Amino acid sequence: MVKIIFYEDRNFQGRSYECDSDCSDLTSYFSRCNSIRVENGNWILYEFTNYRGRQYFLKRGEYPDFQQWMGYNDSIRSCRLTPQHRGPFTIRIYEKEDFRGHMMELTEDCPHVYERFNYHDIHSAHVQDGYWVFYEEPNYRGRQYYLRPGEYRRYTDWGATNPRIGSFRRVQHSY
Repeated sequence: MVKIIFYEDRNFQGRSYECDSDCSDLTSYFSRCNSIRVENGNWILYEFTNYRGRQYFLKRGEYPDFQQWMGYNDSIRSCRLTPQHRGPFTIRIYEKEDFRGHMMELTEDCPHVYERFNYHDIHSAHVQDGYWVFYEEPNYRGRQYYLRPGEYRRYTDWGATNPRIGSFRRVQHSY
């Protein structure tokens, strides 16, 4: 059974709330979130209600303070369980909007976009199989963007304010 537990205070203290499914509005359960335990499943957390704002990908584990999940602050207002997917994983990334310019098709994680492709910016993407997370910085750090299967004609379609992507990885389900 999937479950995530949110705590208002650091180190799993204070008021808590257990969740086992998507929730578009967590505001009635806690006012702030400073620590989290992910019992099972992979989760995308959002800074605002209705799956908006900064996104954070968390897999099974303990996160005693919001910096542990690369949180910008203690605001978590919605969450979504990622679907189980064991493969295959395929994504096409493009250096220009509307699927133009140089295209690369990938099936594996990429810890450093610039070292691999000699450019930083990804302007469009087509997720053909699986679920992926883009990170603004290399080695899976910085702001995160969750991509489901589908077409992303420009970087704003995945919620970014600029096309700079430093790394990306597949969302592999943790059991």
